[in-house]
Amino acid sequence: MLECSLHLVAVVGKMGPASRGDPIRTARAISAAVNSPDDNGAVMGNWSDDHGGGTAPTKWLGSSQILKKYWKDKKPVKYGQCWVFAGVLTTIARAVGIPCRPVTNYSSAHDTQSSLTVDYFVNEKAEIMEEMNSDSIWNFHVWNEVWMQRPDLGTEYDGWQVVDATPQEQSEDVYRCGPASVAAVKKGEVRKPFDGAFVFAEVNADKVFWRYNGPTQPLKLLRKDMKGIGRFISTKAIGSTFRDDITEFYKYPEESKEERAAMLTALKQSASMFSRYYLNEDFNDMHFDFELRDDIKIGEPYSVVVVMKNRSRTQNHTVTVTLRVDTVNYTGRIKEGVKKETTERLVKAGTVEEIRMDVSYDEYASSLVDQASFNIACMAAVKDTHYEYFAQDDFRVRKPDIKFKIEGDVVEGKECKATVSLTNPMPIPLKKGVFSVEGPGITKTLKLRLPGDLAPQAVGSVGFTFTPIFAGKKTLSGKFSSDELDDVDGYLEFMVKEVNVPTATNGDAPLATSEM
Repeated sequence: MLECSLHLVAVVGKMGPASRGDPIRTARAISAAVNSPDDNGAVMGNWSDDHGGGTAPTKWLGSSQILKKYWKDKKPVKYGQCWVFAGVLTTIARAVGIPCRPVTNYSSAHDTQSSLTVDYFVNEKAEIMEEMNSDSIWNFHVWNEVWMQRPDLGTEYDGWQVVDATPQEQSEDVYRCGPASVAAVKKGEVRKPFDGAFVFAEVNADKVFWRYNGPTQPLKLLRKDMKGIGRFISTKAIGSTFRDDITEFYKYPEESKEERAAMLTALKQSASMFSRYYLNEDFNDMHFDFELRDDIKIGEPYSVVVVMKNRSRTQNHTVTVTLRVDTVNYTGRIKEGVKKETTERLVKAGTVEEIRMDVSYDEYASSLVDQASFNIACMAAVKDTHYEYFAQDDFRVRKPDIKFKIEGDVVEGKECKATVSLTNPMPIPLKKGVFSVEGPGITKTLKLRLPGDLAPQAVGSVGFTFTPIFAGKKTLSGKFSSDELDDVDGYLEFMVKEVNVPTATNGDAPLATSEM
């Protein structure tokens, strides 16, 4: 890992010996060297459904496999997406002595116009008009933080800095991002180097929906969402596998005076500040709530519901509602339609009506894409007024977890027996099921095949052995794939005892500390 990391910094990143003592320049070089569009770096990105000639991004278990392959071939390894780029960057930065951690941002904006807003255009069918949208919101995005001083900015900007190796936009003609001071991002200081405006938009842009009525008609503002972007910004907690929420370091509480002031500061510094002219009609009789019912597990049906409340005491209203569900990839791009229904309903004065669309497994099964993500949307028009309501959201159906079980105590240098298992949540059998397992003493990823088809609700398990070399806290991690169900993972943390420490007597509990 160290030799490969130094090669990427010095050769691919073009860092001479005199420059390598500067963590700012080194981190910026690593950000560029991890991706490959312009310098044949470590990992080739691929956001399509075709992963021929390489490994799908969801199938990697860790960065060591990737860097070993790159070091052997000196060619970009196929393929990666944001979490892969972030994992590889973490390994390289730590190897060369820069403290580093991966960070996940949910509902992450990709602002291509430096406007600090993400604009969506919607037609009369409640369809997002992809041909007009250059901005996007990723269900999640993973980047890195590196810890360093910033003598170029001042001591108040020391500490964690954002670097991002995912090749989204060019920075000074190279696909790289950062280091951008997290403290500067929180304050809206988007001109501080490097790439502060892009990172600020990822966590704090405003999401704006426009009704498009044709090329000669004015746009109509349907909805402005100031809270939907930059949620649950997370990293791994120190000393445990729990999630550590670090949102407060990137932004003030949503809609607070401080948060709006930071947004105004950023807008004033943006070269693309523009005004909004067209406002939705002021109409308060009808109130809409749009929601997804139930905690959805893969293989189960789900429901999309809009609740309409007529707050008028005298006026009845007729409402036309279109509900739709589409598959979406994690970068926010709509893939294909699953189901759409249009309903007209009379909502009498002072009453509440509910319109519900049920989606069965058979209806969405053939449309599942990587990570099983969907977009739900609702368009409602109140008859005899010009009022329209629009809302949309993304969600994932939940996949099962892989379970690990270790027999007895785990001692360094001694062979241990373990099993890996999975419960089939689907209403159909799983065919050609394979577990991929990595852990202490496992030098090459284990490929463990189920002996046959796994029936619905049945448990499939495979045994294996491993011999840990060193004592301490260790992890078994695994993925499961089959023709019908993919991208399923899990892990188990446990303690490996030193060889001279007495082992537990019969009846003592195994040393596993957590399980997914």
